[in-house]
Amino acid sequence: MATGHETPILIGVGDFKNESTKIADAIEPMQLMLQASLRALEDATSVPSLKEGLQSKIDSVNVVRTWTWPYADLPGLLSGRLGIRPKHSVYSEQGGNQPVKLLDEAARRISCGESRVALITGGEALASRKDLAPTDDQELICRLLSSQRMQNCAEATESLDQARSTPVCILAQSWHGTVDIGAAHSIGLPIHVYPLYENAFRAHRKQTIEQNHMESARLYADFAKIAKRNEYAWSSGQAAASENEIATVTTKNRMICFPYPLLMNAFNNVNLAASCILTSVKYARELGIPESKWIYPRGGAGTQDSDNCKYLILEHRKSPLTENSLGTPKLPFKPSHLTLTRCLSPSLRPDT
Repeated sequence: MATGHETPILIGVGDFKNESTKIADAIEPMQLMLQASLRALEDATSVPSLKEGLQSKIDSVNVVRTWTWPYADLPGLLSGRLGIRPKHSVYSEQGGNQPVKLLDEAARRISCGESRVALITGGEALASRKDLAPTDDQELICRLLSSQRMQNCAEATESLDQARSTPVCILAQSWHGTVDIGAAHSIGLPIHVYPLYENAFRAHRKQTIEQNHMESARLYADFAKIAKRNEYAWSSGQAAASENEIATVTTKNRMICFPYPLLMNAFNNVNLAASCILTSVKYARELGIPESKWIYPRGGAGTQDSDNCKYLILEHRKSPLTENSLGTPKLPFKPSHLTLTRCLSPSLRPDT
């Protein structure tokens, strides 16, 4: 970790939720991210002159790639709306690990003096897109033309067609464009791979199917209670699904891939965005941002397994990715806990 004035800190966070799924109320991902970013700036400082100064100093824009539809240059579009011209921008791959990865990389650039103020953001509008009828295409195309400054309807239509085909395409290839073991057997999406881990881990722990299933149900029931209390959660204010509701397969909680019914799967059909602002201790002091707003990202690391390693783990129950990541950080303190950004429910269980 850097010392002195080069220490990176989080100074502002923001969330934005569009609760309506009506096409007339649809807000595209870029606009959701823009609103979340403005809220993050407001969270950092409510003083107008300081907020404008902080916004103008953003020199790094880091965006998690959205599933909703393709953007040719989403960081560029967002920068334009914010009235900034960053020297560094990233439009990441898709993945649950990307927000923390972007945070870690932005913090490192600040610690090295390569960046002064960094914005990290991501969002989806899949809840507005999922129930679109063919007759709604024209309205959505008009929104694309307006937001992305596309030149004609043909270009916007091609963009929508690409968005619709994206989830299918990723099954046929790895992230690096080469066919992997799973794709050769028509598996490879998260909804296929996570159940493989769950079943292998259940066998390793010598659990019965019932024991494992109810353990998962209890875990997700606790998550549901937390989401109910979080105003920015998609299910905020709704009755939290009970342990029994989550465990029981019904027409509304259909089996997705054994042993996970619908309510044990990640839910990305949302209209949500989140943003955060990073800077250095030195610049935060220059701006007069109180230390009570500072959050220190104390350390981070990330690695990537080989494309086929996720299937080899089933046999050996070891992940070079996790072992290398945990062994990489050289921290000047003993952490009380570690956060693993790996979208596997088995990684939340005992004995992992």
